Amino acid sequence: MEGLLSTWPWEKLGCFKYLLYGPFVAKVMYSRFQEDSIKATWCLHVLILCSLRGLIYQLWSSFSNMLFLTRNRLIIKQGVDFKQIDKEWDWDNFILLQAIMASLAYYTFPNIINIPIWNLNGFIMIIILHMVFSEPLYYYLHKLFHGSYLFTNYHSLHHSSAVPQPFTAGHATFLEHILLGGVIGIPILGCYVMGYGSIAMIYSYVLIFDFLRCLGHCNFEIIPHQLFLALPFMKYLIYTPTYHSLHHSEMGTNYCLFMPLFDVIGNTLNPKSWEMHTKASIQSGANSQVPNFVFLAHVVDITSALHVPYVLRSFSSIPYTTKPYIIPLLPLSFLAMIIMWLYSKPFLNSFYYLNNYLHQTWVIPRFGFQYFLPFATNGINNQIELAILRANKLGVKVISLAALNKNEGLNGGGTLFINKYPNLKVRVVHGNTLTAAVILNQVTKHDVNEVFLTGATSKLGRAIALYLCTKQVRVLMLTSSTERFQKILKEAPYEDQKYLVQVTKYQAAKNCKTWIVGKWITPREQKFAPVGAHFHQFVVPPVLPYRSDCTYGDLAAMRLPPHVKGLGSCEYTMERGVVHACHAGGVVHSLEGWTHHEVGAIDVQRIDLVWEAALKHGLMPVSSFKKTD
Repeated sequence: MEGLLSTWPWEKLGCFKYLLYGPFVAKVMYSRFQEDSIKATWCLHVLILCSLRGLIYQLWSSFSNMLFLTRNRLIIKQGVDFKQIDKEWDWDNFILLQAIMASLAYYTFPNIINIPIWNLNGFIMIIILHMVFSEPLYYYLHKLFHGSYLFTNYHSLHHSSAVPQPFTAGHATFLEHILLGGVIGIPILGCYVMGYGSIAMIYSYVLIFDFLRCLGHCNFEIIPHQLFLALPFMKYLIYTPTYHSLHHSEMGTNYCLFMPLFDVIGNTLNPKSWEMHTKASIQSGANSQVPNFVFLAHVVDITSALHVPYVLRSFSSIPYTTKPYIIPLLPLSFLAMIIMWLYSKPFLNSFYYLNNYLHQTWVIPRFGFQYFLPFATNGINNQIELAILRANKLGVKVISLAALNKNEGLNGGGTLFINKYPNLKVRVVHGNTLTAAVILNQVTKHDVNEVFLTGATSKLGRAIALYLCTKQVRVLMLTSSTERFQKILKEAPYEDQKYLVQVTKYQAAKNCKTWIVGKWITPREQKFAPVGAHFHQFVVPPVLPYRSDCTYGDLAAMRLPPHVKGLGSCEYTMERGVVHACHAGGVVHSLEGWTHHEVGAIDVQRIDLVWEAALKHGLMPVSSFKKTD
């Protein structure tokens, strides 16, 4: 049975809860034209303050997820998974609640609208009232909520988040945030009653309150231990992220709001607090755990560049599609592209744990279109080389190249780096063997005797053709180069060469219902496919699903094992827990402990071996059939 006031009244409204701000907006708009506008300024201030509060939490969340800045300062090393993100999805409920509480306060004290903009005495008084009333009241209530009944029915929700994050600060029950609103409101109303209130004081107190709440839940240590060495008394006046993380990991201690002094008075101070803070601060400059595997990705375009945890965590936790709310952020994305082009190095984007091994995704700071600029080739290869050498220095076992980072025309599928650095300890992998295996598994599990293959002479096209011909599947290879076709034909066993057929026009596939697309095709070219055809694909970007009477496959991908930990962001358009096959190929390479590089041409003989290894380690194929509307 749920506790009284443990759920939010607008819990079922979803995103429509924001309509509850409508009366505030309506009041402001109405008063501008029908009343003295001064009467509605309280509504305007509430809306502005709510926006600023949300911005503070969002900026802290972005900062916390900038792993390229915080990775060596993390307190709890575990990643934030999808489960926690979903639980904290409505973290901002409390802002709406306290906006309603503020409106009730206005109608109770209507003269509050007449307070001045600035009153210096008010800043001094609110600090005193905070220390005298808010800190001990919060300490007492917080300790009370750790009692058996209140914790089980209320406060356990807040502690259900395994990794403290700024949004975790807002993740609590309706009752708890009503009480927290009182903790915030007492100093504000006290100053008003005593005649010291001001608009600047209210803004400052509320925003600093939120800032410090985010600080305590950010999960990376930012306060230097030297501060407490120089000013020892400060450690009793301000808590640290490490201090509050101890409360989450070892409940029963460190109950204070912001001032550890009250834990000292209440004898609930965790004795490891200062020691752990000093240790975290000192070790912040040292390298953290070395990843076993690195997936080296790149940015696709300026819209998908926003699909990262440090922009909008919730957006990055769902498969990428263009959303209206990211459009205002496009200028920032464009600016970031320019900055990364001029000055940036490969950086850490995300991580997860598989079989207790750390796997990371690094990003080459280049966008998709830049890979097709002739003058950018050397710069991109230099960035990839820098990432490989860094991985080698750190002791990474395997680094897998994503999509355009292994482009044949760019670096020969990674052979450029292996030839240049023959003594690399890190294994460089393009992952295309598993990509081929995924596509071939999709094709061969159906009763197929003929396929149409575009991009037929590419690295993947060659491997797919050679594999299928050994299975007595007729392959219509679309290529205008007889020389390339003949070269592939000679690689096939003599008795299977008859299954490889060169074609030069799309019309040749008018009766073929299985298309394997390795080169981008236009809607016009798709028209040559018969009704009911299915388009498998390994082309980047994916083809546009133009035909409503056909089905289209996603890019080759595999689902990570269910015991993966700390995974909280989607890989481009992939579903949750699904990664591109070239990513999965690197994972298999590292888990198997293979010591060879996988670069250049695909070894067709290893396709089945890699596929079986992937299944052995719990990676699963993803059904990719979908129909257009």
